[in-house]
Amino acid sequence: MPEHLKTFEHKKRNWVGKPLKRKEDLRLLTGRGTFMDDIRLPDMKHAATLRSPYPHAWIKGINVSEALNFPGVRGILTGEDVAKMSNPFPVGVPVPPKYYCCAIDKVRFVGEPVAVVVADDRYVAEDALDLITVDYEPLPVVMDIEEAMSPEAPVLHDNIGSNIYSHRFFQYGDMDKAYKEADLVVKGKFHFPKYGSTPIETYGVIASYNPFSEEFVIYNNYQGPFVNHSLVAIALGIPENKMRWIVPTDIGGGFGTKTGLYPSIALIALAAKKTGMTVKWIEDRREHLLASATGTDRVTYMEAAVKKDGTILGLKDKAIDNTGGYIRAPEPGCAYRSTGNHTGGYQIRNLDREVLVVGTNKCLTAPNRGYTCQELYFSLERMIDLVASELGMDTAEIRFKNFIQPDQFPYTTATGGIYDAGDYQKVFQMALDKIDYKKMREEQRKAREQGRLMGIGFSTVVDPSVTNIAYVTLALTPEERAKGHPKSGSGEAVIIKMDPLGKVHVIACTNPQGQGHDTVISQIVADELGVHPDDVTVSNVVDTHDRVYSITTGSYSSRFSSVVTTAVVTAARRLTEKMLKIAAHLLEANVKELEIQEGKICVKGSPDKSMQMRHVAGTAHWNQAALPEGMDAGLYETCLYTMPTSQPPDELDRVNSSNTYGFMAEAIVVEVDPETGEVKILKWASVHDAGTILNPALLEGQVMGSCAHGLGGSLYEEWAYDENGQCITASFQDYLVPTAMEVPKIDIGHVEIPSPITALGSKGAGESSCMSVPACIGNAIADALAPLGVTISELPLSPNKIWHLIQKAKKKR
Repeated sequence: MPEHLKTFEHKKRNWVGKPLKRKEDLRLLTGRGTFMDDIRLPDMKHAATLRSPYPHAWIKGINVSEALNFPGVRGILTGEDVAKMSNPFPVGVPVPPKYYCCAIDKVRFVGEPVAVVVADDRYVAEDALDLITVDYEPLPVVMDIEEAMSPEAPVLHDNIGSNIYSHRFFQYGDMDKAYKEADLVVKGKFHFPKYGSTPIETYGVIASYNPFSEEFVIYNNYQGPFVNHSLVAIALGIPENKMRWIVPTDIGGGFGTKTGLYPSIALIALAAKKTGMTVKWIEDRREHLLASATGTDRVTYMEAAVKKDGTILGLKDKAIDNTGGYIRAPEPGCAYRSTGNHTGGYQIRNLDREVLVVGTNKCLTAPNRGYTCQELYFSLERMIDLVASELGMDTAEIRFKNFIQPDQFPYTTATGGIYDAGDYQKVFQMALDKIDYKKMREEQRKAREQGRLMGIGFSTVVDPSVTNIAYVTLALTPEERAKGHPKSGSGEAVIIKMDPLGKVHVIACTNPQGQGHDTVISQIVADELGVHPDDVTVSNVVDTHDRVYSITTGSYSSRFSSVVTTAVVTAARRLTEKMLKIAAHLLEANVKELEIQEGKICVKGSPDKSMQMRHVAGTAHWNQAALPEGMDAGLYETCLYTMPTSQPPDELDRVNSSNTYGFMAEAIVVEVDPETGEVKILKWASVHDAGTILNPALLEGQVMGSCAHGLGGSLYEEWAYDENGQCITASFQDYLVPTAMEVPKIDIGHVEIPSPITALGSKGAGESSCMSVPACIGNAIADALAPLGVTISELPLSPNKIWHLIQKAKKKR
């Protein structure tokens, strides 16, 4: 095993692995949470945003005079102000569009901000919006991904000259050889929809500006600070230490959408600066569904070179992502984030890729839970089933045929991903057993004899977590990267301190949104320090002025269970080492002779020769002269840990785009009503390898949530537009999300294959089934409709869409 994959010491656990109830629940369930809209500051004013009704238009003029004279209005910010007071946001493409936090001269999607009104309350601000007149000159629109690439398409950004933001080719292995050795080439085209995260709590910002210190103080519910603290500072034209970000204790859901660039942070900050007031803005639901962010919609052309026995020799694909009217950070990550795991759980050593990121007159994008992997796995897993169909193979058999074997780990993929640990066969077999696969195939045979449309679908996918930010630089060629500064990393910071009475305080910047971070940190620290979880307090309020963090800090990419827990363990062990040194000095013993037992530090074999941990802590704080010579006072340790596997891309464009790689297998049985197109889920097994399970109850919640999220993207959710560029799903009446009534019973299973590169062996699990469920449901419905000659190549599979597919197939027969 390579040196950087060294194994951490795994201690005996008393608390980790137990289903402790969340510490956070009492606060949240009794209404004592602190969310963005709970924050009230002195003399705070309120903002409302005027948004474009046009998808593409020149702004010929804005008249705000009547609105300025409206009682209660304190000021108005327009694009003209924004152009003078700020810079465009930076973005990592060779020729970036000029993207400001507000439209300057042209609008490029419905809902783009055009002006901001600041007033005594939100009601006044909203009323004043109606008094602003804007002279628009409408322009032609482009809504289709592939049409956007045409030279005849309307150009969104004149400085780019086309609608292509990023375009690259990649070659791994020898695809020409794979084609020559193949017995068959199977081709497919797939369309993944534009859908989002719809957190219960929408975006929110409170900003103020001190003209004397030239400093902004900005409250926001961002899942960071991550890289966006830097990007907003650049847009505002200030150094980062002049912008203080405060994220409240609680965030009402994020799911990735709150990790994309928040233009509203800069917009409200500029409104505060212009008016000289503290300004609060809370996004309403229509604004969120109209103009916040979604995942990218993608068109993929894929072909597989295969042998008659089912061996997949290579893949070739062309993926086209749509980021809307502009491209903003972390895009063009949509095209590159899944590079390391692009071939999934299969031994595919040859790959040719063409990737394009294009613009249309739709709203912008941000990560959506499972960032870019839903799109990848929908095409890859559908392709696996198409190959099986062409060869007359069982869809389970072909997966077993091509899986990476357990003795091959750590496994380096053709694209540079370093899979740390896994047993894909074991995970998949558990899923098959849970649905009683052989019996289900027999049930399907009987159903078809009766004319019923029953189908069985699988998806077996790798779950990448702890993003290595190096992947973003793949937007540049190796030659372009060589001219700049390398980027890499996945660091996270934790501080642990023990007070004079032996109680523990942990300070983290993980921005939880309900995952139970405080509870798990308490469990880990309790095990490491030999205390009770109730003796551990966790502070998770982010404040960039007094918290230790790195540019990768935040809650995204299922980072917590891998990199954060390793930082916690490392800091705790450093603290333990210091306590043992103090105790050894006071007990006149050798450090190696000491052990911690039930709140005491004892000499092994001599239980009478011991000290209470609180006495050690008291000495470190109250009797500093008694400490070993040269030792700092107090008990306080910090760890800013980054995964050693986070390296920049090499000259062949290979990159370990994530750091730990879990695995999941979905097995779903459905029945489709041929008269209505309605899909009924009969059985659903979801089996996961998330490494060491830290808290079974919390993991169960994460898996259930990700399954529901994936279900939405499979059957219900789509940010839809008409041909004129108008969003037709800007309310929950039109944008359907699954409720508890639509989520069926799910049989969840776990296989624990510990990671050798995390302190506890844990891997990510927060996104998991979001990536695998859309492909699995697509495969199940395809299997159900196969007797009719229906092919599934797009989502969501609403009853209306399925019914039309059935009718179209009937006409061909």
